[in-house]
Amino acid sequence: MKGKGTLLVIFLILLLVLPCLALGKNGGTHGKSASAASAARTSGASSAVVSKGNASAASLSSPKTAGKTFRILDKTSGKVLSVDELDFLRGTVATEMSPDSPQEALKAQAVAAYTYYTRLRQQRRQKPESGLQGADFSCETGKWLIYVTNAQMQEKWKEDYEKFYANLAPAVESVYGKALYSGSSLIDATYYAISSGRTEDAANVWGAASPCLVPVASPGDVYASGYLTSVKLSSAQFQTAASTLGCSLSGDAAGWIGQISRTDSGTVTSMPLGGKPVTGNQARTAFGLRSANFTVTYAGGTFTFTVKGYGHGVGMSQTGAVSLAKQGETYTQILSWYYPGSTLRAV
Repeated sequence: MKGKGTLLVIFLILLLVLPCLALGKNGGTHGKSASAASAARTSGASSAVVSKGNASAASLSSPKTAGKTFRILDKTSGKVLSVDELDFLRGTVATEMSPDSPQEALKAQAVAAYTYYTRLRQQRRQKPESGLQGADFSCETGKWLIYVTNAQMQEKWKEDYEKFYANLAPAVESVYGKALYSGSSLIDATYYAISSGRTEDAANVWGAASPCLVPVASPGDVYASGYLTSVKLSSAQFQTAASTLGCSLSGDAAGWIGQISRTDSGTVTSMPLGGKPVTGNQARTAFGLRSANFTVTYAGGTFTFTVKGYGHGVGMSQTGAVSLAKQGETYTQILSWYYPGSTLRAV
């Protein structure tokens, strides 16, 4: 009887303890799961922050760009960089257009840049240039010329980085792989900042015609900040600048400049200096002008250049692209306007 009583006590104890043990085990598993879920959420949040703070972490490596790179000689570091195509496109668009520009303008810029540099890469790999050290072309990251890294974007844009990158990157990525063709060949898709109100024919600027690089109207440019600029030079400064072109000027300064010739779009084709003809592009470089579309006057010992636009004027005006995008035009419409006759397709 005593033994039965003992067994009964043990049985009762087991009835009380076993459920608690079971509950403790399940509770431990739940606790672990909750902890894991919490860790996953925390990890996810951290990843989101990392992705925003270092956008290159996830988005700069894309499977479809694997093995596709540009070789770029960085004049800042002196090194040849091997840059993923998509990384390059984000970096070059950042140097060419304000990152808060309309999406359709950014898309147009991305396609134009991809076309231009893919064509250049084809040419350089068929016929390398010794000065490029095996690169396809050069850039200068320290001066934000041609290409910059994601880290440089963060450094420059600071607290606006996330906002700017969130606008620029999706636009670029959405058109990656598309380029402009004339027949079976990539076009020379040149671009620049501001036109004079009408783009130029490549033949007038560089001496040779190029498919799809013909004059078109770009009226939105005339309202842009920086459309009209001026440069003033004393007679002595003008003489010094002209001497870099091999022009010897003497006598009355009022007679130093001969009859200027220009294209229908306004670019100066010839400006005689002391009897020697120089091109508008040569004058632009020598006198520090923003474009070769200018007029020049002389009064009181001072030469005054009045300059329209900014850049060579051939192909797509970036300011014009932004203007068209703000009017509701799509990137395909922008590209077909500035590169008439071109066809957009995958490379």
